[in-house]
Amino acid sequence: MKKSKYKKELYLLQVELVKFQKEVIDKNLQVCILFEGRDTAGKDGAIKRFLEHLSPREIRTVALGKPSEKDKMSWYFQRYIPHLPSYQEIILFNRSWYNRAGVEKVMGFCTKKELSSFFEEVGNFEQMLTHSGMIFFKYYLDITKEEQKKRLDERKVDLLKQWKLSPIDGKAQKLWYDYSKARDDMFIRTSFSFAPWYIVNANNKKEARLNIIRHFLSSMDYEGKDEKILAFDRECVCRFDASSYEKGLIAK
Repeated sequence: MKKSKYKKELYLLQVELVKFQKEVIDKNLQVCILFEGRDTAGKDGAIKRFLEHLSPREIRTVALGKPSEKDKMSWYFQRYIPHLPSYQEIILFNRSWYNRAGVEKVMGFCTKKELSSFFEEVGNFEQMLTHSGMIFFKYYLDITKEEQKKRLDERKVDLLKQWKLSPIDGKAQKLWYDYSKARDDMFIRTSFSFAPWYIVNANNKKEARLNIIRHFLSSMDYEGKDEKILAFDRECVCRFDASSYEKGLIAK
């Protein structure tokens, strides 16, 4: 995609996001969007374009760090509850409670009992959120192993991106298939009818950013909605089901 075309399409979509935020404020809505995915899949970039021109008073990004000792002694979901949206708010989680099903599982940061409890409880937790009327979406950004290696190598030499490198990133390639297995298990066990997973083919960052916004807004009702620019590429964003693997929409 040419840079000029990308900027034009992004501008139009960001105008739609401004319209949507006005609806959120006017109608006292609560919006929560989770961004999960492979290391280097582009979560930061997607979130940045989503909130770039929205009122910062009513939108926040949540990216929690390593849990404290107090967090470890508390109910797992407890540390996330204070960050959920109030009325008139949009909250974007850059990684979320699904850390337990991904990084924590693969890296051995949680016990089998803790992981089992997570899977037993997460459905009820998310059903309470959606039952309360909260607008709740889950996106998983997926890339190929080759694309991840390319991006990790770029981070090592880009002085503006080296802050993104971590010991966990360093093991991403070595543990690729462990992460794939954990991801697949998570999809199967936590893609609920009331809170499904939406998979994003993020090998092309620009296409992924545009299609996430299109997909989200196409699902929303708000005044002045311009339907004609919200048609998203179903080969880029799709709801998870078993056929996603057969269609090649999930990296192996």
